[in-house]
Amino acid sequence: MFILIAAKMFTTGRIIFASLFVIAFIVLMYFSYKKDAKNNKKHYQNGALYVAIGIAVVIALLFLSKLLTK
Repeated sequence: MFILIAAKMFTTGRIIFASLFVIAFIVLMYFSYKKDAKNNKKHYQNGALYVAIGIAVVIALLFLSKLLTK
């Protein structure tokens, strides 16, 4: 059933365009990341640690608010 719907929605040209777009997007994102990797190490040192701490604090506050509202 899904194949019949997808066959009507996506022509061969659309599938080729989407495939080329995805490949080009991934390649450009890779080169952009490699270019900025040096600056990211310098300017965003320990960034993942700060994000993890922030997420843990938000989750803890959500649990605390749930306990206090019961």
